[in-house]
Amino acid sequence: MNEIKIFSPATVANVSCGFDVLGFCLDNVGDEMVIKKTTEKGVKITKIVGANLPFETQNNVAGVAALAILDAANADFGVEIEIYKNIKPGSGIGSSSASASGTVFAINELLGKPFNKQQLTLFGMKGEAVASGTEHADNVAPGIFGGFTLVKETTPLKVVQLPTPSELYATIIHPQIEIKTSEARAILPKDIPLSKAVKQWANVGSLVSALHTSDYDLIADSLNDLIVEPYRSQLIPHFDEVKAAMMNSGALGGGISGSGPSIFSLSKGKETADKVADAIREVYSKTDIEFDIHVSKINAQGIKIVKN
Repeated sequence: MNEIKIFSPATVANVSCGFDVLGFCLDNVGDEMVIKKTTEKGVKITKIVGANLPFETQNNVAGVAALAILDAANADFGVEIEIYKNIKPGSGIGSSSASASGTVFAINELLGKPFNKQQLTLFGMKGEAVASGTEHADNVAPGIFGGFTLVKETTPLKVVQLPTPSELYATIIHPQIEIKTSEARAILPKDIPLSKAVKQWANVGSLVSALHTSDYDLIADSLNDLIVEPYRSQLIPHFDEVKAAMMNSGALGGGISGSGPSIFSLSKGKETADKVADAIREVYSKTDIEFDIHVSKINAQGIKIVKN
């Protein structure tokens, strides 16, 4: 195989109670990438469509991730990368991680698949550091593993793949505003009351249990963020209205996707997810803020090969 085309999906990180550890993968929202082998070693970004991103290898998420995996493999070839960006940078649904995870997945295929998913996540994290300044896995991991993932540790990395209930759908609204991850982190409290921390741990544990047992009522009871959402929601216009509309339309729960500005909800069944989409569309249609809305089944596979 000398060339591969892949679909690299959008992802939702934090998942309400799981700040910096939980994430899940979307199915019909994502980027496409074409990776080609070259006889000359090194990495070249040859085409970027849909976003104004750097072509310089060391300044591009995909470029840095590619260098990491090629170096680890001691590859005797280089690559050219084409990026067709459908996830808007700064959207809060894993735009940079889609580039990083898609790149390492594709190159691993070209190499003959010597690396496992855990190792691919590590390479992808190198790319993520270009965008956020830190190596984090809560977006990269669900893209590579598919479905829901829990990042148990980062040093050394340990990703736990969680089951995905078959009727679970996500509804995402992306307001067209920019929230920098650095600002979203700066607003968070340095200390939290022990009582809140205990409740948050309980929510994470019960959510993990609910995913294993497809207990939708328990999913609904677990999707509560007592620590991060009260602060970050202040950065997102009409957040409370959107969340109220979601819940009134039958959503199991929801919250901020990543550091925002996107807001996600989870629902049992596509019919309910579509109703949620209609309700939040009504909220934002009354504002002067442009927005996108996505309804997606949870993608249990992760990155997909489009064409070899």
